[in-house]
Amino acid sequence: MSSNVIEETEKLVKPILDSMELELVETEFKKEGKDWFLRVFIDKPGGVDIEECGRVSEQLSEALDSLDPIDVAYYLEVSSPGAERPLKKLKDVKNHIGHQVHVKLYEPLDGQKEYEGELITVDEEDVVVIEIKEKAKKKQIEIPFKKIAKARLAVSFN
Repeated sequence: MSSNVIEETEKLVKPILDSMELELVETEFKKEGKDWFLRVFIDKPGGVDIEECGRVSEQLSEALDSLDPIDVAYYLEVSSPGAERPLKKLKDVKNHIGHQVHVKLYEPLDGQKEYEGELITVDEEDVVVIEIKEKAKKKQIEIPFKKIAKARLAVSFN
């Protein structure tokens, strides 16, 4: 049920977001306790504000009510992905060059499965280059995008 709800929701929300020049980051449909939550995370360069989230929520709610693709009671939440937004697609990664990122790998690379550092570049073979600090030295790690299980922006307090 969950994947169908996500698919239908994304079909409905895409034209709404396109008209507002917003980007769909992620959609999730989860049961928490006895309640179901449909969460839609949106963004744009510079971030989204509460008014934009409200407008998307109103329009999406109307579209969902008219199509009625969800057969259980649920809460709709539309929000920003936050400071540590997930980077799901290669395009997301490429759009955040110069930012601090945290990546988890499917299998260890140089003995580690997690890295955090500055995203330097993504080359033409989709290899992600991250500059990490190892003790007092900086080191660049090259990670093929297909080996990244999860990636997100990282908040840096430097």
